[in-house]
Amino acid sequence: MKMSVESLVQGYDGSTVIEDIDFQTCTGNVLSILGPNGSGKSTLIKTLCNLNDPMSGRVNIDDRNIKDYSRADLSKILGYVPQYYNYSQFTTVLDTVLMGRRPYINWDYTEEDLDMAERSMTKMNVLDLASRYINEISGGQLQRVFIARTLCQNPNFYIFDEPTSSLDLRHQIETMKIMREMVHGQDRGMIIALHDLNLALRYSDKVLMISNKKIYSYGAPEETITPESIKDVYGVEAEIIKNEKGPFVLSYDSC
Repeated sequence: MKMSVESLVQGYDGSTVIEDIDFQTCTGNVLSILGPNGSGKSTLIKTLCNLNDPMSGRVNIDDRNIKDYSRADLSKILGYVPQYYNYSQFTTVLDTVLMGRRPYINWDYTEEDLDMAERSMTKMNVLDLASRYINEISGGQLQRVFIARTLCQNPNFYIFDEPTSSLDLRHQIETMKIMREMVHGQDRGMIIALHDLNLALRYSDKVLMISNKKIYSYGAPEETITPESIKDVYGVEAEIIKNEKGPFVLSYDSC
């Protein structure tokens, strides 16, 4: 399955945030979206999820405008994890994860739905929290619960807006590893907005970097995340260090 973005312009109250955005990605690939605060990463993510109508341009799935899909069909294709969550406090972790099965439910949850929820919670290491209310768990645990909900949804594309922001170092790495394995092993797609350049460098198949409202570069991680691009986009001096584990970004100071 392919997602393509054509001449996309998006913004708020008549002012543009991103302009002339063109790219495509497909299942089997992890695409990371990079850029400084305020560059439009979240705006782009929300537009890809059909949460905001574009000012102009379009988002297609298999050459069909996402506006032409029903909400139910689109919910089976796109799974979204936002930066910030709206939730009912006195809902258990299990019930929250099971909400990912809504696009598939006719009357009530089936054994298959419950099995899917259990597998998703196990993957995200929150199964032991299943009976806890979500207002009783930490921010990092909550983030993993909402990722588990999206895994339970089993979409074609996972679209995540900084899903590792509340996670500790171990769970950042584990989450990215799990998602990359699922994308490659189950022919799913992933589009993820990130701040951590090292996570993007290590776990992405493609990287899209945004600066000054437009695409600064788009391509393979090691071609896109370079000392030159980091300086131009982030205003930070850095170098790329390589060892037996792969390349890493070592940043020094603002320019």
